[in-house]
Amino acid sequence: MQRILVIDDDTDICLLLRRFLTKNNYEVAIAHDGSTGLALLQEFRPDLIMTDFRLGDTDGGTILLKIKEKFPFVPVLIITGYSDIKIAVNVMKMGAYDYITKPLFPDEILLTIKKALESVETEKGSMQDLGEEHDGTTTSHQKKKNSKPANYIFGDGAESKFLIRQIELVAPTNYSVLIYGESGSGKEAIAQEIHLHSKRANQPFVAMDCGAISKDLAGSELFGHEKGSFTGALNQKIGHFEMANGGTIFLDEVANLPYEVQVLLLRVVQERKMKRIGGTKEIPLDVRILVASNEKLIEASKKGKFREDLYHRFNEFSIDVPPLRERKADIMTFAQFFLDQTNEELGKKVKGFSSDVIDNFMNYAWYGNLREMRNVIKRATLLTDGEWIESKTLPFEISNYTKLLFTETSTPPVTVSAPVVEVVQNIPESISSNEVISKPSLKSAAIEAEYDMILKVLKEVNFNKSKAARILGIDRKTLYNKMKVFEL
Repeated sequence: MQRILVIDDDTDICLLLRRFLTKNNYEVAIAHDGSTGLALLQEFRPDLIMTDFRLGDTDGGTILLKIKEKFPFVPVLIITGYSDIKIAVNVMKMGAYDYITKPLFPDEILLTIKKALESVETEKGSMQDLGEEHDGTTTSHQKKKNSKPANYIFGDGAESKFLIRQIELVAPTNYSVLIYGESGSGKEAIAQEIHLHSKRANQPFVAMDCGAISKDLAGSELFGHEKGSFTGALNQKIGHFEMANGGTIFLDEVANLPYEVQVLLLRVVQERKMKRIGGTKEIPLDVRILVASNEKLIEASKKGKFREDLYHRFNEFSIDVPPLRERKADIMTFAQFFLDQTNEELGKKVKGFSSDVIDNFMNYAWYGNLREMRNVIKRATLLTDGEWIESKTLPFEISNYTKLLFTETSTPPVTVSAPVVEVVQNIPESISSNEVISKPSLKSAAIEAEYDMILKVLKEVNFNKSKAARILGIDRKTLYNKMKVFEL
């Protein structure tokens, strides 16, 4: 029976998750704070960890780093409110497998857990195929993929066409390539496309997320180690470079590599040979190197974070992947692609999106890019009973993005939100629509104030509903009902 550790300071969520997961044949342990959760790691030895992003004694980023130090290969799911979407995306960059947004839905939880656990098993098999000796653990950042990526497509917009042209130009060469782009924009998929259109397409493609590996493990992950070379080195380990020999290695978020590891990497890039840590034998390498970063490496080198000579070695060709918000012509192409994927996963037949949802998607900023869109559509499809995805299935921040932007910037929105429409229907024709927009009703102002207050209190108490209800002076049932109305 596979084991899941749940870390959340909301006792209700912990109890509900334990009851639900136990019924689905998982062994579950719970902890109500980060320190207790970390203490349980060694004793319980979970196969998967679910942790709230906001805990009383720590936060998701801090606890994730501590988990990865002890159990670097156990998948971690971050539980977060949708208002923390940008933070959650950054935590994924640090090594979390995925994030689940509140409110929690049973089917979504089970699907995400299943995929996380299956990914570990799949990659164990991949490393066995590569002849690696291991102790039953693996990393979610080691991949051998020689088939077309299933999670990325190219649209028909000008930005996509330019991106395709760059890939077509550089793929047949042996150039090192720097890929820049925001988190979630598809940098690894671009790297896979380059590999698949190169002369090395039938050789391994091995990816490593440099932001998810601790300082002490980075050298071993890249170059491998010999048995007994350091405390805990119980077996010989083959590193990512050796696994990728003959093929392509992709180093994601390369700016996060420790400076001393950058020195070793520079030698490997220059001389095309390496030694395992603790080893004496030099191993010749024939590896194409693709690297990615959401930070310009030349700027990182000026700050002393990245070696300038290593940057010049990598910078034989560079590609900038535009964020989704700058690819308006492709937004609905990507949306339909993710919908088709989710229909297949869930066995549904949702046809498409309502006009309101299309407007929401086109106006939203997509801070988490393609990764955020995929998760939004997965949840919306799960909640849809009919043939079309409606705006009521979207997170509040997306379905009300224009309204929230108006609240934050005091700039009138282009479209009128639902409460104002009710006022428009009952005013004389002589009053212009501009006057209505600039003078929202008392009812709509009260609704906005109530939403702001509830969200503020929930954030202050880390989404502990019992505490929030006490502070707001209402019972928990009333709070749950209001959260449901506001889609919090």
